[in-house]
Amino acid sequence: MNQIKLPLRIGVGAIVLNNNNQVFVGKRKDNPIDKWQMPQGGVNNNEDLINAMRRELYEETSIKNIKILKEFDQWLEYELPHNLVGIIWKGKYRGQKQKWFVVRFIGKENEINLKTEYPEFIEWKWVEMNELPKIIVDFKKDVYEKILLELKKFICQSH
Repeated sequence: MNQIKLPLRIGVGAIVLNNNNQVFVGKRKDNPIDKWQMPQGGVNNNEDLINAMRRELYEETSIKNIKILKEFDQWLEYELPHNLVGIIWKGKYRGQKQKWFVVRFIGKENEINLKTEYPEFIEWKWVEMNELPKIIVDFKKDVYEKILLELKKFICQSH
């Protein structure tokens, strides 16, 4: 299969901050070795990006109580490693092009429930933002480093 011909999947991601500016991460059920990621997912046809982010966040974590703080200006992209192309997303995409949002979790922690209809995470925790690039799968590291830079700029500006 020619990877170049496959398009990028349009997706969204949520950088969920608690009151200490720690970031929500989940351990993926399909990759339970010590790799964690932030909630993210695909955008449905004719779905607005903010609604897609809210839906994905809820589907993966049951989190509803958030305040949207920022939408990143740029789109971030990653390519799947060759061994996953043709397997993930029914083989329709070679990677993702994502719009990321910074949101503040304003609910109580008991709202967070990973036992959703289609669970993606088996465990969750709050981490310091500097940990993000160290705990993600290698092929998303570049995206997470860019997210970290934007997040640091945003946190500095908002203080």
